[in-house]
Amino acid sequence: MVRPYRFSLEEFLKLPLPERGVELLEGEIYQMAPIGSRHAFVVERWDEVLRKSLGERARVRVQGPFVIPPGTYVEPDLLVYRQGDYRERHPTPQDAFLVVEVSDTTLEYDLTKKVPAYAKGGVPEVWVQDLQGSRLLVFRTPEEDHYREQIWVKPGERLAPLAFPEVLLEVPW
Repeated sequence: MVRPYRFSLEEFLKLPLPERGVELLEGEIYQMAPIGSRHAFVVERWDEVLRKSLGERARVRVQGPFVIPPGTYVEPDLLVYRQGDYRERHPTPQDAFLVVEVSDTTLEYDLTKKVPAYAKGGVPEVWVQDLQGSRLLVFRTPEEDHYREQIWVKPGERLAPLAFPEVLLEVPW
């Protein structure tokens, strides 16, 4: 019988893998697509908007480690999370306010693999910017492996993160 091997988070972190571009989702390793110029531009815009709008209320991590125990290690395009000391650990869903993924060529992967993993982990809100479809997909209220609330927002429209309802953000192009 042939079976796939599922890596634990501890095993994954010990593997001699490239610095970036590899994620562990529920024990399975995925090689990420290279980041294109449009993707990079939109990530930079979100970073600018979030940091300027949130100030000291939250931290913003760009394409950095985020752990969803027991077997998921991802590098979301942007993570908005609680202030604190993260010298000894990576942020987890209990620290997260919002995850933003920018999808140019990875929409199916983001929607079928990452969004369900975020929901299972209890991440309260996920935004997936679909560059091909010119829309922002907003996922709120996690329940098991999905989100009960889903909203589509067009670039140029405004919305506020659940954790910061007073902060209206314009969706970048």
